[in-house]
Amino acid sequence: MSQPRITDSHCHLDFPDFDGEHEALIARAAEAGVARMVTICTKLRLEPQVRALAEAHAPVFYAAGTHPMSVADEPMASVDQLKSLAQHPKFVGIGETGLDYHYTAKTKAVQQESLRLHIEAARQTGLPLIIHARAADEDTARILTQEHQASPYSCVMHCFTAGPDLAQAALDLGFYLSMSGITAFPKSQELRDIFKAAPLGRILVETDSPYLAPPPHRGKRNEPAYTAHTAAKAAELFEMDYAEFAARTEANFDRLFPKAAAWSSDA
Repeated sequence: MSQPRITDSHCHLDFPDFDGEHEALIARAAEAGVARMVTICTKLRLEPQVRALAEAHAPVFYAAGTHPMSVADEPMASVDQLKSLAQHPKFVGIGETGLDYHYTAKTKAVQQESLRLHIEAARQTGLPLIIHARAADEDTARILTQEHQASPYSCVMHCFTAGPDLAQAALDLGFYLSMSGITAFPKSQELRDIFKAAPLGRILVETDSPYLAPPPHRGKRNEPAYTAHTAAKAAELFEMDYAEFAARTEANFDRLFPKAAAWSSDA
């Protein structure tokens, strides 16, 4: 019997971990029910190779932005540059962008500038913003809220591992929270509690592969097929049948990423 259809809303297929394996890993994903994946470009100079993956593989969509940990070492993205990239039919999101003060707190000013530029690009394109937030809950909540009050935009908090206050701030703005393999780790009960308290209509699933493989693959290279393990654990958390949970997260993804939903229905 075929598996219920789900989407890996965030992965990094251009990373060298996957060199020469794209056909096989996409086939393994399909076998697990992972019918779509969004691969994320984290440095805009690498956008051509990420775009090529989306063009070569029907299930693959892509997004692009400058990762907050790289922003001090890369040219500052411009709104016009991101708008131009967004013309591609399989370009479905802006980012990942955000704030990361864990290792790169010294660049917080330029990270915040970059974040605001990406927010403006999300507004102007109508595409969802993809946010990375680590050790920066207060500033992330403040900037996202300020900017949304000025003019609204849509957003997903990718691989959400922050605290309940940032989760609530994001949900109050109508944003989505994405569950990674971390939510399936045995010691992640506090994080699971945050997700359990969130509306089911705002939940996505992802791998962030090649990182953060869920059990039973923890400590090994992650890949899109393993979205199914995270989704299975999430279905337990929400006390739902796996097929029902999969259907709900698919509907959520289509709502947040309408360009991907439209492309797949036309394909």
